[in-house]
Amino acid sequence: MIQPRTLKGFRDYLPAAMMPREWLVDVARRVYRSYGFAPIDTPALEHLEILTGKGSDETDKQLYRFQDHGGRDVGMRFDLTVPLARFVAQHIQELGTPFKRYHIANVWRGENTQRGRYREFLQCDFDTIGTESNSADIEMVLVVHDLFSAIGFEEFTIHANNRKVLNGLLEKLGLQEKSTHILRALDKLAKAGPDVVASELAATAGATTAQITDILHLAALAGTNEQILAELGPLLKGSATGERGLADLAEMCSALAAVGIPSARFKLDVSIARGLDYYTGTVLETFLDKLPEIGSVCSGGRYDNLAELYTKEHLPGVGASLGLDRLLAAMEELGRVEKIATPAPVFLPYFDATRRDDYLKLAVHIRRAGIGVEFYPEAKKLGKQLQYADRRGFRIALIAGENELSAGECQIKDLASGGSTTVPLANNAAAVIAEIQQILGS
Repeated sequence: MIQPRTLKGFRDYLPAAMMPREWLVDVARRVYRSYGFAPIDTPALEHLEILTGKGSDETDKQLYRFQDHGGRDVGMRFDLTVPLARFVAQHIQELGTPFKRYHIANVWRGENTQRGRYREFLQCDFDTIGTESNSADIEMVLVVHDLFSAIGFEEFTIHANNRKVLNGLLEKLGLQEKSTHILRALDKLAKAGPDVVASELAATAGATTAQITDILHLAALAGTNEQILAELGPLLKGSATGERGLADLAEMCSALAAVGIPSARFKLDVSIARGLDYYTGTVLETFLDKLPEIGSVCSGGRYDNLAELYTKEHLPGVGASLGLDRLLAAMEELGRVEKIATPAPVFLPYFDATRRDDYLKLAVHIRRAGIGVEFYPEAKKLGKQLQYADRRGFRIALIAGENELSAGECQIKDLASGGSTTVPLANNAAAVIAEIQQILGS
């Protein structure tokens, strides 16, 4: 016998886990479409050269890579942004710009597993390609805000920074050539602390004590958004790059305030660097106020140069990704995952084996009214069938034995309250449907 088991970092999803997962996907899809983002899909496998050297040294190490049957070096996508860059470079003449897409699909990273993080996980991305306008960056924040509001969260905070701010300071310090090493070190600040980051800045970027002090001072700026903007001004004065990033952040704060985004939900955080090398401007991370230690549950930013690896056409982009599995783990920990045991709210027991077609006909009428019905496949005792219904979590059971069917009636049992009502089956079960709708709407 082969022992049934899954690989480390991979997992099966039982219906109780898949129902809320699919619900989250449906919410994300609805929010993305409301902003005009259209769906796309790309292959799980890409030529290895498409994927390597695009994220970071760490993502290169985590790539699942092998040779296919044709002897080609291939890899499994580690995110949805790098395949998007290849996709738009290949199809942009047909798509046109600006191009707004969402992509909901699995990605793979051979990394150490941790709470809420697996080697195979689902990403829910949205991106705008073909514009450098800060309006697209602002809209990215609005989408994230609407997404978490639609999921039902009130206490969440979107942290935002701009890579140009740090790059501006590095220009003034003469460290712009070491920006990649510095950004990767700063990305560890929240978890590792300033001492570890300082040591890494000295070791990998060759930064002096004075330079490290200035970098960590910038990253440690705190206060209201207005206070942070005011303190950044003198630090970045004289750097065109830094001043551009500061202006973009100020414009973003102003626009979000103008449309009514609460200040408590949007915070400037100049410590955010994001570890992926391709970000060039805005970067954001989203945290749940009641469970910040689980990490960012929605992250993204602007990447203006990624597609240039595949085409001479300038195709700047900006977007974010919902970490659905990490968010679900957080929601479970917070007790916010509603138990959805069955996709169909109505259970139809099978009483009389000679009247099967009558049951099927009743179920068809109810489904045509847009209500899900599960018909039990075998004629068994009612008690056993109701035990099944209780275990699966149905809201309503339709009791139609030989006596009810002969009388042209059906008993509708509310499994939550225990109450029941008998209604006629005439007129394509119109009364049955109306009663079900009333119970489900209550």
